Amino acid sequence: MEKKHRSGFVNIVGNPNVGKSTLMNRLVGEKISIITSKAQTTRHRILGIVNTPDMQIVYSDTPGILRPNYKLQESMLNFSQSALGDADILLYVTDVVETVDKHEDFLDKVRELECPILLLINKIDLTDQVQLEKLVENWVHLLPKAEVLPVSALSKFNIDYLKRRIESLMPESPPYFEKDVLTDKPARFFVTEIIREKILLYYQKEIPYAVEVVVELFKEDESLIHIKSLIIVERDSQKGIIIGHQGQALKKVGTMARKDIERFLGKKVFLELFVKVEKDWRNRDALLRNFGYRLE
Repeated sequence: MEKKHRSGFVNIVGNPNVGKSTLMNRLVGEKISIITSKAQTTRHRILGIVNTPDMQIVYSDTPGILRPNYKLQESMLNFSQSALGDADILLYVTDVVETVDKHEDFLDKVRELECPILLLINKIDLTDQVQLEKLVENWVHLLPKAEVLPVSALSKFNIDYLKRRIESLMPESPPYFEKDVLTDKPARFFVTEIIREKILLYYQKEIPYAVEVVVELFKEDESLIHIKSLIIVERDSQKGIIIGHQGQALKKVGTMARKDIERFLGKKVFLELFVKVEKDWRNRDALLRNFGYRLE
């Protein structure tokens, strides 16, 4: 008897910095979500697609849940809220550090879901058995319908079991995407993410959060990809910091980004970076839409 094809959306939600992107990359097996130790790294909803002959699992990483202070963060929250609407399986990620009752209103929405919920307590290598048991008890009380699973995305503890559990819960369905597709995002999107990751790693304080990256040119020939990218900042002083003394900081970021982009695209890259000031871009609707953010 022929095996029925199964497909579904597995949406990953949770507060900032609990390890959602690391988990996504473990499940998908590709570096699809950028990972740094800074909160608010993920700004968009990013799909990573895992294909086998009789199954397609569409993982979706979302920005961390936060109380919005400006329009960019409102858009980020919209991406997280939308993940509740179309999930076949919801992975609610928490860790052993954060307080359990953070963002009670979001938890209320999770409680109303009909789909299976896997509550993942991440970073369990940072705790002991007694504290972990207490945490599990608290979460069982908060989300009674959820299946609680302790994991460590970093050391891969329980990740194989989690994959098998997800596979067992997949509904019967034809594939949603072509079978050779890894993600719904184009190559130039990952170029902007890689550059943004390097900015997050290289610069301190508020600078990375005031930055957006846009690819203006992506031209590919047989031996080389020529990429011209704009780094958008909010103030002239930020532009000076990004460029650095005699352009050294920008050069360093460009070199780090180029190496990762070449690895990601499997081809030689000629990368040009420019810095442009767009005052208060995080609160300007037209600019946010141009950058791919969804506003209500």
